[in-house]
Amino acid sequence: MNFPVEKLPNIEFKLNEPLSKYTFTKTGGNADVLAFPKNREELVEIVDMARANKVEITVIGNASNLIIKDGGIRGIVIILPNFKQITVSDTKVTAEAGATIINTTIAAQKAGLTGIEFAAGIPGSVGGAVFMNAGAYGGEIKDVFESAEVLLPDGHITTLTHEDMKFSYRHSLVQDDGGIVISATFALKRGNKETIQEEMDRLNNLRRSKQPLEYPSCGSVFKRPKGHFTGPLIIKAGLQGKMVGGAQVSMKHAGFIVNIKHATATDYLNLIHLIQKTVKEKFDVELQTEVRIIGEDKK
Repeated sequence: MNFPVEKLPNIEFKLNEPLSKYTFTKTGGNADVLAFPKNREELVEIVDMARANKVEITVIGNASNLIIKDGGIRGIVIILPNFKQITVSDTKVTAEAGATIINTTIAAQKAGLTGIEFAAGIPGSVGGAVFMNAGAYGGEIKDVFESAEVLLPDGHITTLTHEDMKFSYRHSLVQDDGGIVISATFALKRGNKETIQEEMDRLNNLRRSKQPLEYPSCGSVFKRPKGHFTGPLIIKAGLQGKMVGGAQVSMKHAGFIVNIKHATATDYLNLIHLIQKTVKEKFDVELQTEVRIIGEDKK
């Protein structure tokens, strides 16, 4: 791979870096180059350099709803933990892509703004949440999204509106066009701080009681199939507790796969395929993955 990191001496790079250090599943192979830009100028420099050298770019957010294959990722991987500023103006909250959705909901609550409580426990980054149109408990990012600053593949920064983003279930425009979310603005409404906090607490308690937060996982693995609930389908298929390698269908919530014994990404993928095959055979229902799966198989 021809990415001359020495030409960008002020930017933090890690070479041949294990991505298992950054994923919620604690699995995944190495990145050829992992970049940590400190600001948008550095991000643009990285993208320009990659384009000039025909090097593929992959952006990972908080890696909470992501499986990176054991062969890792070729080219350059960008991660944005330095992009974490959150600002409140009137009834709008603007958060940089590396800020967590959880911290964004906390900022909204402190400002007495309502509408984004549904996301109070989503562990992803703002950039990832916009990319995936993340959702929980009846709400989705598209419900509160106003606009986003996006770095286009040609190196230009533009503002995309709600209409531009073409949101659908767990999907947005930037999944298709290769744009990188820099920040997003959410349009909220005035509310009562105590009432907002109570709703956030209620949803977080619900999440803790139903989801296997005590183990590494990639969150909800499958999209909800029309007319069905994923967890009960997997239970009826006799797969709750099923293990492949160190990956297990959670005993707490069958829609989750947890890493209980040094699982690999390959363990995760083999268990996902087994679930899909079994549910299709038994119920003629095709389960589609919600989790994003990227990278190369181990050779």
